[in-house]
Amino acid sequence: MPTHPVPPRPPAGPGAPVAGRPGPTAWGAGATTTVGVGRNDLVSGEAVALALPPASLGYRILSGIIDVLLGFGLWLFLWWLSFKVAGEASDAWRGTINTLIPILAVVALPTLLETVTPGKSVGHLILGLRTVRDDAGPTGFRHSLTRALIGFVELYACLGLPALISAAISRRNKRLGDLLAGTYVIRDRHKLVDQAPIEMPPGLVSWAVSADMAALPDPLAVVVRQFLDGRHGMKPEPRAHAARRIVFDVAPFVAPPPPPGAPFEDVLSAIMAERRRRDTERLAREAELRERLLR
Repeated sequence: MPTHPVPPRPPAGPGAPVAGRPGPTAWGAGATTTVGVGRNDLVSGEAVALALPPASLGYRILSGIIDVLLGFGLWLFLWWLSFKVAGEASDAWRGTINTLIPILAVVALPTLLETVTPGKSVGHLILGLRTVRDDAGPTGFRHSLTRALIGFVELYACLGLPALISAAISRRNKRLGDLLAGTYVIRDRHKLVDQAPIEMPPGLVSWAVSADMAALPDPLAVVVRQFLDGRHGMKPEPRAHAARRIVFDVAPFVAPPPPPGAPFEDVLSAIMAERRRRDTERLAREAELRERLLR
């Protein structure tokens, strides 16, 4: 693979980037139409377009209605059963039973179901949905309990109005319980394909770690990943041209420029590897913060 010189930084002037911050004329310019990822696809820290689109608002509403109706039905059944079994109980016992019934019906049992499945309520099972973490991983007991506790307030006490408003304005149609638990609901009939992470080129480690990298648009990040995964099957000339063109598209989001003479493919690999490292650390920090808040 031949080494291609990286375009020099344009002279300072109107529209020039601020020192240490990516700008629209950072170290290259170009325009490539990026395709390959939809607006609802999840793009991971490795820029892999995972086929995990969030469930639509209509699915969330329908699933919520199913779960709430079943929750109220179970609530009434347990209330009726308590009178059959302990109808002659004292007022103190009656009050305790009446307090425990809603906790069991709309908090404990839904938490148990979502933990065992994992991530599936009855409504999810019927409609083919699943709750996952923000990083697309499976949920656990803590996530299910948080969603159930907040759901008691937003779905039952407030008749679903806060959940509807939150789902309508949030990017992944999250209700309040999802926002606090760090989860969202996906359409579950999609399979993940494991892909190896992009390796960091040894000669660009120090540059990538210290570079200021703005978030890449999801379509562009997927184009970079698809190129790096499929480059070995390309002919040399189209491969070199594609690498150069994609580097120009990525340039406005990274500063300072890479070392002179760095191969374009190594530059793209370094950017994607560093992006993955930073996203992994960010998700770990967010998970740690949520765990401290929920202790």
